[in-house]
Amino acid sequence: MSEFLKNKKLAASLSVTSNTALIIFKLIAGFICGSISIISEAIHSCSDLLAAIITFFSVSKSEQPADKEHQFGHGKYEDLSGLIEGCLIVLAALYIIYESFKKLIFGAETLVQEHVAIAVMLFSVIINILVSTYLFMVAKKTDSIALYADAEHLRTDIYSSLAVFLGLLVIKFSGLYILDPIIALFVATIIIRSGVKICKRSSDNLLDASLPDYDIEQIKNVIAQYKDIVDIKEIKTRKSGKDKEIVIIILLDGEKTISYAHNLCDELETELENKLGNTSVTIHIEPVDTEKTHQ
Repeated sequence: MSEFLKNKKLAASLSVTSNTALIIFKLIAGFICGSISIISEAIHSCSDLLAAIITFFSVSKSEQPADKEHQFGHGKYEDLSGLIEGCLIVLAALYIIYESFKKLIFGAETLVQEHVAIAVMLFSVIINILVSTYLFMVAKKTDSIALYADAEHLRTDIYSSLAVFLGLLVIKFSGLYILDPIIALFVATIIIRSGVKICKRSSDNLLDASLPDYDIEQIKNVIAQYKDIVDIKEIKTRKSGKDKEIVIIILLDGEKTISYAHNLCDELETELENKLGNTSVTIHIEPVDTEKTHQ
């Protein structure tokens, strides 16, 4: 097992464990206190848990080598996982909005045992800060869209849990119980924003959107080092899991030998790998008559 895969599996396992614990604590606190904002946080964590489980299996599958049925590898499993996670986040938020409006319309209930709820939400904030920081670190190191989506999941949990924590403090000292469903609506807004962001990023990869402009510039800068030898005709890019797939068509003096062209391509591929990391490069060379070009 590669070091990258070990790190990704460890991060995904940690996410599953932490989410399971937080769901249990939040549900207990929510039902004891009668707080829709805490129960909404538990629902949010349920979507986090399901997303973490999906992530755990997707990072394992995406690292499998190409086979007869998947000749370009399994990197898209991570992108599909990210899209599913984004959809789950949005669905969870819509349910929270539904429950919150019910409370606003029919009246918010008095909360009890607020100190239990406050302690649980503070614990949730601390745990999610630690776990999400670790997930972001591993996601950046391994360029994993699935782990990135999971980390984003947990980061929204930090903001929403913090909002609930502060809201419960205000409710405890002011008695304004109507704040409970209002806070839940605020939580839902944060969750939806995160879900849409993850869905867009994942669907872009699934639909073979090109790499960011910054990466395209990096590619052009690498080739520009050989501007006296080659010209760029076309660059096509896309992303599959952690891999950046690059197709380049370059123009080369037709008098050059096959061996020269082959060595040149190897140099370009090495340069691009060093510059971008996790690249799969295909270079097509078209010959040109340099004498006619310069006439």
